[in-house]
Amino acid sequence: MIALVGNLSCDLFPGRMPRVGGGAYHGARALRRLHTQAQVITRCETTDRETLLPPLVRLGTPVQWIRGTSTSTFAFEFDGEHRRMDVEGIGEPWMPSDLSLPPRTRWVHLAALFRGEFPAQTVASLARRCRISLDAQGLVRAPELGPLRLDADYDPEVLRHVWVLKLADEEAKVVGDVTALGIREVVVTHGSRGSTVYCGGTSEFVPARALDVNATGAGDAFAVAYVAGREAGLRPAGAARRATAVVAAVLCE
Repeated sequence: MIALVGNLSCDLFPGRMPRVGGGAYHGARALRRLHTQAQVITRCETTDRETLLPPLVRLGTPVQWIRGTSTSTFAFEFDGEHRRMDVEGIGEPWMPSDLSLPPRTRWVHLAALFRGEFPAQTVASLARRCRISLDAQGLVRAPELGPLRLDADYDPEVLRHVWVLKLADEEAKVVGDVTALGIREVVVTHGSRGSTVYCGGTSEFVPARALDVNATGAGDAFAVAYVAGREAGLRPAGAARRATAVVAAVLCE
């Protein structure tokens, strides 16, 4: 059983109506293509519920919605694979008291959008019961309005409780030597080129095929598919290969 936990976001694209986003949503897109038991636990401001929650529910994975007081909001601009993001709203942090996991949960993926969404005390509380996967957005994305900014001002105590850390290339550059973090499994995604898995003192590159599509949410889908692969008994590199195939299917929907 996998629990996918994270705030929903309101995503603003030029010339389009506001759309649902965030790791909870894009991770659930991957879950729709996987045969694994899972539950999504998510949150947004109450006034945004009617817009953001139904598309998530329609994906088919059971959803537990928690009332929120704010919604993360992003404005996007694209230039090929490169994107610019401006932060227009910030969701609230998750406390241990906010989370009630299904009884048979073995993995929890924390689909953070900003640093501080999952404080060390929350991660430690969950890690007493489950293996924890964390998106490195929860380490390096500064929780501030304006152009999205990355820095390494995170609490290293968070990493003590993490089993899997997923980073994009730009996040890995901020963190530095990912092999020195003391994490059992680290996966660095390289956009359309693929990913590299670091585990047990070795690394393995897993290639991907470039697709001419909007790749928003690809990292979120990859992280959840990777955890599902590990839950199914695949070794880390095998889980990354499966996740790569799942992301391609999700992006081509």
